[in-house]
Amino acid sequence: MGNDRTDKKLTLIEHLEELRRRIIISAIAIMIGFGLSYFFIERIMDFLIKPLTKTGQTSRLVFMAPQEAFFAYLKLAFFAGIFLSLPVTLYQAWKFISSGLFVSERRLALIYLPFSLILFLTGALFCYFIVFPIGMKFFLGFTSPTIQPMISVTRYISFLGIMVLAFGVIFELPLVILFLTKLGVITPDFLAKKRRHALVGILVVAAILTPPDCVSQLLMALPVMILYEGSIWLSRLALARERGRGAEEQRRSRGAEEKGRNNG
Repeated sequence: MGNDRTDKKLTLIEHLEELRRRIIISAIAIMIGFGLSYFFIERIMDFLIKPLTKTGQTSRLVFMAPQEAFFAYLKLAFFAGIFLSLPVTLYQAWKFISSGLFVSERRLALIYLPFSLILFLTGALFCYFIVFPIGMKFFLGFTSPTIQPMISVTRYISFLGIMVLAFGVIFELPLVILFLTKLGVITPDFLAKKRRHALVGILVVAAILTPPDCVSQLLMALPVMILYEGSIWLSRLALARERGRGAEEQRRSRGAEEKGRNNG
C-alpha cells in the first residue's frame, strides 16, 4: 500500500459489504429503468424497427410462438433499462474501484472514462444509423416473388443487439491503444509494422463479434481498420507530446542547476 492512497484501507469484509451495497443500488436502478422502458416499449420497438422499414421490403416483425412477443418485449425492456441506468451503475462501479486506486491512477481513469463512454456511444450510433441499415438492405435484397421475408421479433432484437454492442466495444480501440502507448507497452512504429497482423486479428474479432456472415464482418472490419490507422496517428501525437514534456522538464532542470551554480 502506497502513501498516496486517497481512502483508508478496508478489510475484506468491508469490501464485500461495500460491493454488496453498490450491486443492490445498481440493481434497483436497472429495475427502475426496466419499468420505464416497458412503459414505452412500443415506442422503443418502433424506433428500433426503422432500419428494417426503410428497406421497403417489409415493415413488420412476426412471432412464431404465443409467448415470443412477450418475452421479446421483456428482453428489450431489460436491455433498455441497463442503458438508462448506466449513469448510476457506472458511478457505483467507479466508487467501488476508485477506493483501491492511487491518486495518479484515479486521475488517469477520470480522463479516460468519459472518452470511453463517448466512443462506445459513437460506435453504437454508427452501427444503428449506418452499418445496420446497409446490412438489412443487403440481406433483404434477396427477396423475390417466391421468397418473402418473415423476420422473428426475437431474432431481430438479438441481431441488432449483437451488432450495436459489438460496434460499441470495438470503437474503444483508439482509447485502448492510446492508453497502452501512455504506459509504454506499445509504440507507433510497432503498430505500423504489425499492420498486416492487425488486419488478420480484426477480421477474426469481427467474425467472433458479428453474426456468421461475410457482409456483417466486412461492415465491422472496414471501420475498425480506419480506427486502427487513426490510433497509430494518435499514439504518435501522444508520444511526441510526452517527449516534448520530457525535454522541457530536462531544460528546466538544467536551467535550475546552472542557476544554482551561478548563485553558489
